[in-house]
Amino acid sequence: MHIHLLQHGPDHGPARLTDWLESMGHSYTVFHLYAGELTPRLGECDALIVLDGPEQLLSEPPRWFKAEKKLINRYLDGQKPLLGIGLGALWTAEALGAVVAPGTYPETGWHQIILAPESTIDLPEQFEAFLWHRYVFSLPDEALPLGGSAAAPLQGFSWDAGRVVGLLCHLEVTRASVAALLEHAQRPQPKSGATGYFIQTDQQIFEDPTRFIRLAPLLDRVMTQWLKAA
Repeated sequence: MHIHLLQHGPDHGPARLTDWLESMGHSYTVFHLYAGELTPRLGECDALIVLDGPEQLLSEPPRWFKAEKKLINRYLDGQKPLLGIGLGALWTAEALGAVVAPGTYPETGWHQIILAPESTIDLPEQFEAFLWHRYVFSLPDEALPLGGSAAAPLQGFSWDAGRVVGLLCHLEVTRASVAALLEHAQRPQPKSGATGYFIQTDQQIFEDPTRFIRLAPLLDRVMTQWLKAA
């Protein structure tokens, strides 16, 4: 299969995703939309991954978003698999009619996800994922929830029998990709006067390097199940 990945910022790359695609014999193309590359056409690939990006793009849509929004909608109307991660999940949920808005608490660092009983994605009943968001989404109509964290009850969803998946949580990150976020990206901030209960320090994020290793089999399970829809 040939997969297209849409990247929205220099510090929000595919991380482990490209390694997984190569290991499974898939080819891929990353489109750096933030750098002026054009949005691909629908018929040029077998599946689409809409990556994370700066959340300020939600309130300040870039000039290329109109073309990307059209592409997302065409995938939703078609038969090919679509995976949204972070910002990509927010845009996918919004395209399905869900409400996207700032959550009560931003989440950064490592947090426990409790799998929803009705989830169609086969994952452990409880697992740790990397979180980096302030915005959240409601469950789109006819979608099934993945599960939730203490601060965000909905961390993902599946739609159309798993052909479309949105993940607010991150299973694809590596130590290098997180280091780039911490060094260069704007961090999700709590509301003025609020306490950041779910914001971890850099030291907390990197204190256990095996966390990044434990994400790999979780990503493998999600990707394998998602591409079965093809």
